Amino acid sequence: MALYKNGAFIDNHWQAASADLPPPQGARLIFGLAQWKAVRDTLQGANQPVGLALEAGEMIDDILQDLPRFSVIVLAFPKFGDGRAFSKAALLREHGFEGELRAVGDVLWDQLQLMARCGFDAFEIDNEPTLKAIRSGKSPFMTTFGQPGFGLETRDGTPRAWTRRAL
Repeated sequence: MALYKNGAFIDNHWQAASADLPPPQGARLIFGLAQWKAVRDTLQGANQPVGLALEAGEMIDDILQDLPRFSVIVLAFPKFGDGRAFSKAALLREHGFEGELRAVGDVLWDQLQLMARCGFDAFEIDNEPTLKAIRSGKSPFMTTFGQPGFGLETRDGTPRAWTRRAL
């Protein structure tokens, strides 16, 4: 999978935590929700970055108090028509999560802009048409919007007072 962030493909320095194998020294681990609940207390005070992966049907209520502990939260899009991760992303940002918010699963060209507007800033992409479009130099993101979203933006300055420009 290709990891797309800040307008470029980057290396993924995170790995899923395994229940069977001990992690390599210094590994950046992403825990599933059940795994996180099991190790939450043992990692208290640990000086290492921690990530969390949430599946589409998992709620964020149980992890809100832990948000400052996560460097990355991964939200799954199991299929094109499943938009639950959009809502979760917006809620996580509203609750103050400032780390990387990563979209995984069925991440398609049509939805990248909407994902970014909800608070996502990293995208694991394996859809070939989406990869091809980005690699050919096409940008999936716009710079002028008719409604507010997450991220830095300012009023457009045009007679249309509702338009905003991304900074």
